[in-house]
Amino acid sequence: MAATRVALAVHFRPMRQADVPLVAAIETRAYAFPWTAGIFRDCLDAGYQCWVADAAEGLQGYGVLSIGADEAHLLNLCVDPAAQRRGLGRRMLRRMVDLARWHMADRVFLEVRPSNPGAQALYASEGFIEIGRRPRYYPAADGREDAIVMAFELVPPAGRGAPPAP
Repeated sequence: MAATRVALAVHFRPMRQADVPLVAAIETRAYAFPWTAGIFRDCLDAGYQCWVADAAEGLQGYGVLSIGADEAHLLNLCVDPAAQRRGLGRRMLRRMVDLARWHMADRVFLEVRPSNPGAQALYASEGFIEIGRRPRYYPAADGREDAIVMAFELVPPAGRGAPPAP
């Protein structure tokens, strides 16, 4: 009998500098070519929208979004491998899109590896469409890997209020 994975009870909150070692550890578990702790610190220092999914078990995922010139760019979205396949990636993606919308961005861009069909399927199921490729964008075991560039057009908000609730 297959085990059923139950959705995690998480609270989304802004990332803090104190979270960086835990975030970097998740990044290292999830990716063969992870961002460094310094990159996450730089993103926080630059004022990017850096959010974590916090649970009783500890941090389970995070997202990094830059916003400027009416556009948002999802730079990183990651769920700890031990917490994957429970809907958290979708919830985190929606949180980041909501933040882009609240900041009055017109669209959200992202890059995804062709070798990551799960992430591609998630983004497509949420309305992102492929708009191009960036040749040799990512480091890979055999050299470099292209990036699929995807975009999502945001519907203008009814009104600008408080940021979306965690």
